[in-house]
Amino acid sequence: MREQPLKEVTQLIHAIKMGLVEGSYSITNKTLDIFKYIIMSKSWQSADALMQIVRAQSRIMQAALPQETVTSNIARRILKLTREEFDLLQAKVQHFADDSQASLSLHKLVTQTSENSVSVDYSIPQQGLREALLDHLQEVETELETSSENISVQAEEHIHSSEIILTLGHSRSVENFLKRAIKKRQFLTIIVAECAPACRGHNLAATLANEKNVEIIAIPDAAIFAMMSRVNKVIIGTHSVLANGGLRAACGAYTVALAAKHYSVPVIVLAPMYKLSPLHLCEQDAFNMVGCAEDVINYDSLPARDAKVYSPKFDYVPPELVTLFISNTGGHAPSYVYRLLTELYHPEDLEL
Repeated sequence: MREQPLKEVTQLIHAIKMGLVEGSYSITNKTLDIFKYIIMSKSWQSADALMQIVRAQSRIMQAALPQETVTSNIARRILKLTREEFDLLQAKVQHFADDSQASLSLHKLVTQTSENSVSVDYSIPQQGLREALLDHLQEVETELETSSENISVQAEEHIHSSEIILTLGHSRSVENFLKRAIKKRQFLTIIVAECAPACRGHNLAATLANEKNVEIIAIPDAAIFAMMSRVNKVIIGTHSVLANGGLRAACGAYTVALAAKHYSVPVIVLAPMYKLSPLHLCEQDAFNMVGCAEDVINYDSLPARDAKVYSPKFDYVPPELVTLFISNTGGHAPSYVYRLLTELYHPEDLEL
């Protein structure tokens, strides 16, 4: 039987494709609102029924928006919360009847990745599950709202006075991070690569130029390698973080990372936790997107008649080129991403 999308899911997919909803943060918030509506309004009677609805709607969004991994990420978080809240409520119910069984249920929460973990029947109706999930989703909403602030407050730990920082394109997280650093540090120089053909780096350079006591330099992408020898740190954002610690970042990020590797310049990536995806590069149906070729060369120009022009939007940056991830929970090495994924998602929900 073919899964039918909810009206809210259809509207979100349309809004994203039309460009009415942009940015990972906005998409994550809208997706969370949909799943919150499902928990509140749908007539599910058990944790298993709820998880089936969440999986079905998530698969629809994943098929329609293969590049927006945050929709699947938030679905996996809700599935894990559903399992945890069910187990806690089940343990409380059985506590007085059988203390050993309660201890076993609580132990399973800690060792849920173990191969010999006890299977749980989530089809059993559990009183209070809906209310417990809504309370927990409020905490997730607060985490999303404060994620950018929690990242930016770490700026003074990583950026020092008189340093030269290089960044690429325009990321909201990077903008807030650098603004915080400008307020706390003196004599900073920030080099912004324009990230052609959209040249969104110009927007970031113009925004930071309004700040005091900072020198802003905008450069073309072709000058990245030439400027890298003067740079102290590279700070970039990313669209998503893959399971191996690699990045799906703006096109040009791989060039920046390679140049930084050549000159032994540390590469710091700002990535809130909702961007961590359990997928690997080979598992993604559509890793990249191709933008409008007219941004590269005009359709009515003479060379366009005989040339094939591609304008990819993303680069893959392998984990060995990344020095440090800064998330809303702190700094992490790329090799630690696997551990963060086990904390965020249940192993049975990695495949939706």
